[in-house]
Amino acid sequence: MRYTTLKDDPVSTCAMTGQPTPNERESAAALWAASLRLVLWLAALYVLVVPLIRELPLGQTTRTSLLAWLLVAVAFYWLYAGLGVRPLLLLQLFLFSAAAALLTAKLVLVGIGVLRLSLLRRVARVLIMLGAASAIVNLIAMLVAVVRKSSAARRGS
Repeated sequence: MRYTTLKDDPVSTCAMTGQPTPNERESAAALWAASLRLVLWLAALYVLVVPLIRELPLGQTTRTSLLAWLLVAVAFYWLYAGLGVRPLLLLQLFLFSAAAALLTAKLVLVGIGVLRLSLLRRVARVLIMLGAASAIVNLIAMLVAVVRKSSAARRGS
């Protein structure tokens, strides 16, 4: 059988990378481990990276742009590793990418002498906050899946 598009292909992206999505994981222990990894990532970003970026001797737009690009990289990793619900991860990646693009555009405009577009930075900050909210919703969805798997395993025993 020959497939013409990725959509028609029954092999998912997660199966190609060898990483199952959290909803396909077999045990509650695997979901707990994935949830713990996600919590550790969020904690490391909040505790280590954000204060480090704030201390850099750069302008506010440049610091926010660095944070946005870092969040894009982290969202790509979470998507690759299957740390969450795929639609939420894609939304998160879109929001962080849009924020990074807006901030990069703002930096380019400042570089050529256009100094009056602070709206780009404000919109990018809102997009980053929405992306962070989607990361929290993703974590909650993973924890709900853990509770459901655990209760289903107890009922099945």
